[in-house]
Amino acid sequence: MKAISTSLFHRVIPSEQTGPGPHPGLVLLHGRGADEEDLLGLASAFDERFFVISVRAPFPYEFGGYTWYDVGRIGAPEPTMFRESCDRLSQFLDDLRTQYPLNPQRIFLLGFSMGCVMSFAMALSRPGIARGVSANSGYVPEGTHLTLRWQELADTSFFITHGTLDPVIPIELARHTRTLFERSNAPFTYREYPAGHQLTDTCVGDIAEWLESLVGS
Repeated sequence: MKAISTSLFHRVIPSEQTGPGPHPGLVLLHGRGADEEDLLGLASAFDERFFVISVRAPFPYEFGGYTWYDVGRIGAPEPTMFRESCDRLSQFLDDLRTQYPLNPQRIFLLGFSMGCVMSFAMALSRPGIARGVSANSGYVPEGTHLTLRWQELADTSFFITHGTLDPVIPIELARHTRTLFERSNAPFTYREYPAGHQLTDTCVGDIAEWLESLVGS
């Protein structure tokens, strides 16, 4: 299927489910220095009913690939780029609901690293934008232009994963994220893996099970 014209370049893998839909949607958000192809290979690991959309970050990265924002210190996105990425991704998620055969009550986000940060940014500032978020190897963007609505998340489930040996985004940031969620009203699962800055096969399998439990029959 040809991708529609939206605020962000992307690729799609249509649902293998027969019929016109609407289908559950899975939006993949890559990390710094990657592109829309990076996470697309994961699609085969997930429920075949998903209509998969893999998004390219808007800014070219000087060392190759694309990025959502520049990094000063870990945990602090560069404000101007971060704001533009948030605005464009927010509009993109709105566009999907009207231009692809998706069930608006069954949209899921899966983000890795910077893409995880962007997933948190959307779901925490716009409760209801997603039914669930698979947040991997990232952190919650605190202290930005966004208002994070921690007590309005009862209808959004989160599956938060991180490698204990991560040399890029330390495990301490993930554990701080867990503390934030413990203070919220969001249903969430938190898991650590003996791994670095990566999605292991075990982690992907756990994500697949979690997603299937939420998609329903």
